[in-house]
Amino acid sequence: MAENPVPIVGVGAAVWKDDRVLMVRRANEPGAGRWSIPGGKLEFGETTSQAALREVVEETGIVCQTVALVGVYDAYIRDAAERITDHFCLVNYAARWLSGDPVAGDDALEARFMIPAEIDGLDIWGEVRGVIRDSRALVSQE
Repeated sequence: MAENPVPIVGVGAAVWKDDRVLMVRRANEPGAGRWSIPGGKLEFGETTSQAALREVVEETGIVCQTVALVGVYDAYIRDAAERITDHFCLVNYAARWLSGDPVAGDDALEARFMIPAEIDGLDIWGEVRGVIRDSRALVSQE
């Protein structure tokens, strides 16, 4: 039986500054110690876009503007017996940097802009690679 029988809505933003994307190394589970795009849980009364912008500021100090929805993804956390313990519904946006320098805050161990080649060697959830790739194309079209 799942610990959280209701899916948790999460949000994320692939924030681009020129040819670099904002990445954070997560301090907390799920994914503690792994790199990802900034994101977190949707709060009651927020739109997913508002939540993505809030999470970017809380985790990195960066102010950005969402450009487009990249996609909605399901992520499952499983126990040793492969039973689903958590289900996240993740809403990810492409965004453009407006101001600030990345500083790890909230639940991030590190925050920095990276060129896509730097990300290739990182231990990240597979879907994040697709979000980064697709978000770059969306930001470039704007």
